[in-house]
Amino acid sequence: MKQMTKKLSLAATTVVLASSLAACSSNNNGNDAAASNAPQASGNTVASDSGGNLPTLKRLDVFQGEDYANYPVAKLLEEKTGYKVQYDMLPQDNPAQKLNLLMASGEPYDIVTSYIDMALYSDYAKKGALIDLTPLIDQFGPNIKNAISQQSMDALKVDGKLYAIPNIITYPVGTGILIRTDWLDKVGMKMPTTTEEFEAVLQAFKDKDPGGNGSQNVPFTIKGDLPMIDDLVGAFGMPNPWNNVDGQLVPRVLDPAFPDYVKYVSELYAGGLLDKEFVVNKDATAKEKFSSGKAGAIAIHWADIPGVADALAKAAPDAKFSYVPALKGPSGKSGFGANRGFDRLSFIPKSSKNPEDAVKWINASLESATFKELAIGVEGTHYTVDNGSYTPILPIFNDERNLANNYMVGTDEANYPQYWQARVRKNPVMFEAFDTLNNKTADSDKILNELSVAPYLENYSKNNMKLETMSGDYTVKLIAGSEKLEGLSGFQKKYNAEGGEASAREVNDWYKTTK
Repeated sequence: MKQMTKKLSLAATTVVLASSLAACSSNNNGNDAAASNAPQASGNTVASDSGGNLPTLKRLDVFQGEDYANYPVAKLLEEKTGYKVQYDMLPQDNPAQKLNLLMASGEPYDIVTSYIDMALYSDYAKKGALIDLTPLIDQFGPNIKNAISQQSMDALKVDGKLYAIPNIITYPVGTGILIRTDWLDKVGMKMPTTTEEFEAVLQAFKDKDPGGNGSQNVPFTIKGDLPMIDDLVGAFGMPNPWNNVDGQLVPRVLDPAFPDYVKYVSELYAGGLLDKEFVVNKDATAKEKFSSGKAGAIAIHWADIPGVADALAKAAPDAKFSYVPALKGPSGKSGFGANRGFDRLSFIPKSSKNPEDAVKWINASLESATFKELAIGVEGTHYTVDNGSYTPILPIFNDERNLANNYMVGTDEANYPQYWQARVRKNPVMFEAFDTLNNKTADSDKILNELSVAPYLENYSKNNMKLETMSGDYTVKLIAGSEKLEGLSGFQKKYNAEGGEASAREVNDWYKTTK
């Protein structure tokens, strides 16, 4: 599960598409570019008639490692909805770029589901690339109305119209610093609780090389597009992309604490405590360093831990790890950013041949009993319930419902957080990591990302990806030493001129209304 605030890679492609998306407002079927850019279907192409004169729907979805069409959930949905669906998937690498190409070419998908940033979603909507769902839901979507809260729908409206259906985030905290606790034992140190103690632990990892890696020893690794390191930024009072400073929401690069954070992390880098190659690390690169036993700590999402744990068990069978708690910084601050918004969005492109049928399919999938069976299966077969607590039955749950969330278009918002308990318990190692970050972290250290529950804000949505990319790239350069903090004021002026000032004015006008 990846949250929408991570989608910085969308920025570059959004600029490229700015002029070409207008073409999506016309149905450009048969376009050669559309055919050449389309992903391969994940299963056999089905007939255009499903037996009841219903069209076969064409759906584009997020990447998964198995065949969409032949997974048990696909067969369940065909039985419950009456529709056959041809499933295509976005690639694992650079999915946003592929999505933009497909949207620009007018590929006739009936449903598109993606980890899409609000800014890009609103850009598609404003350029006429999406269908307004409001009249279709009014006519064909009673289950959609029952399942999706009015608050969620209102948050997605662009100029008063609804163009997408959201899957809600079912947990507040996703990422933290995972540390080798067996390395802590070997160097004779306890779990760090402050930034000072964390630095001391990394120094011990470097000096004493508890993993026996020699020149390949890496005390702490991150990926190159993660300059704002979860937990560490919270220790400097900046757990979220925008934080409350004297009653105003302020982006990190303008926050008074930003220089102190940069100094701390750049000192880790200069001292060889932060991976010297982090600037060029891909996500997989950082994970490989940890899972191969070379790195003592990594910033990682709890949902990614099972794969890393399996690989680490082979490389270092005695390895143990746990999340570092919310670290206290020099001024005593601590905390993780906590989101409430949306995990992914689903929309119907203007190029769809079957928009009414797409809404009917979504509506049928959100019928309460169907959605529950889709999400977690059948009681007694796939899960058990004890005093309202859902527990998966293994291995059948993993075999038949592990990927169920990828088939959802919207969620039963009132009940899914309870059903989701079964999903998060499907792997004991993953559940322990999830539990540590979300249940064992004090509520006072889970700091709500106010903008995760904000409605559509035009300037913020238009500018945020570009500004996040600018500030992220700049922060990497500061940490790596190719930029100096003496130039910060000049960068801040550029940031404001590029839309930061307009965004801040709009964000805080809204923020005042929440008081």
